[in-house]
Amino acid sequence: MVFKSCGLQLIDPHLFFSWMEQKMDVSGFNESSAGMEVNYNRKEELKAFDDSKAGVKGLIDVGVTKVPELFVRSPDELAEEFNSCKANLQVPVIDLGAIGGNDGREKVVNEIRIASEEWGFFQVVNHGIPLNVLDKMINGICMFHNQDSEKKKPLYDRKKKVRFESNYDLYNSKSASWGGTLTIYVLASDQLGPDEIPPACRATTVEYMKHVRNLGNTLFKLLSEVLGLNRDHLNALECGRDHGFLCHYYPACPEPNLTLGIGKHLDPTFLTVLLQDQLGGLQVMHKNQWVDVQPISGGLVVNIGVLLQMISNDKLKSVDHRVLASLAGPRISVACFFVGVVWPLKPYGPMEELISAENPPLYKDFLVSDYFAKFFSRALDKSRVDDYKI
Repeated sequence: MVFKSCGLQLIDPHLFFSWMEQKMDVSGFNESSAGMEVNYNRKEELKAFDDSKAGVKGLIDVGVTKVPELFVRSPDELAEEFNSCKANLQVPVIDLGAIGGNDGREKVVNEIRIASEEWGFFQVVNHGIPLNVLDKMINGICMFHNQDSEKKKPLYDRKKKVRFESNYDLYNSKSASWGGTLTIYVLASDQLGPDEIPPACRATTVEYMKHVRNLGNTLFKLLSEVLGLNRDHLNALECGRDHGFLCHYYPACPEPNLTLGIGKHLDPTFLTVLLQDQLGGLQVMHKNQWVDVQPISGGLVVNIGVLLQMISNDKLKSVDHRVLASLAGPRISVACFFVGVVWPLKPYGPMEELISAENPPLYKDFLVSDYFAKFFSRALDKSRVDDYKI
């Protein structure tokens, strides 16, 4: 398995971890009990964790064996798990190898229509990206995250378009998530140079980017046909022009029942293409139940983003999903977010071809930049569409 190549390397404890060890006997910081609040100062510990610039991987590196309080979900949220059983279902798997012929293409378009309307998620196989490119991308991201913390610290800056971070919503969320991310933004208005990508994953990332952009172009054509539009309609709207890569690393968690790799959310995108290793952990909400997205060798997960739901006037659905924490790990995934045109300002809204007296617009026009400003000002689970509903 690809993930087996990811070995942990110990580093010298940072100021945060030394401080944590001094406090753990009296504060319960390193205790598993969600109710332990003796001398617990959440704001202080959030800042200390953030200032360490080492992320969750740094906790593992210094031997933490309990989930710190700031990662523990609330009792209400933990209790909710008992009322949301996992169905014995699997998201649709679609073979893109058939789109070369008219009959095959029509079948694929129909499968994507059903998946996008009923699930908001599907997996694709025979998508044209070589297996070795996928494997090298997973390994490259693993290598980046497994570097000594000092090598990643210069990228721990939320103003950078290539940055390392843990929990962008750290100060807004109810509980922190058990993971870290290398984020790479590729904006047409501000071209990204290959030398801006960290050396540990530079070559593999540049190669993967090229392939996934081509796949995005193909998927937007198929989705245009799903909506009954000209094949090039969504690409003409530049729905895939600007994009970002969120390269996630979820370390093994000593108490996975207390936290999440990433909490429930909707993607702030037109479309997301996700590469994941074989560990699993991704779940989608379907008919009020969490459903596991079983990894497929060589497969890629595709999901409808909030922006595409809005411009399709709810024809296509964006659904909640999350990532579980696990005793096994690390888990690696790479999400390509296709976000349209961020700059210069370009308004989007329900497409006029889909609007009629019987199907009036459900959303106001919006700017991608405004949507993201709201998104990043809130906790991840608050990424709804209500702000733009008419």
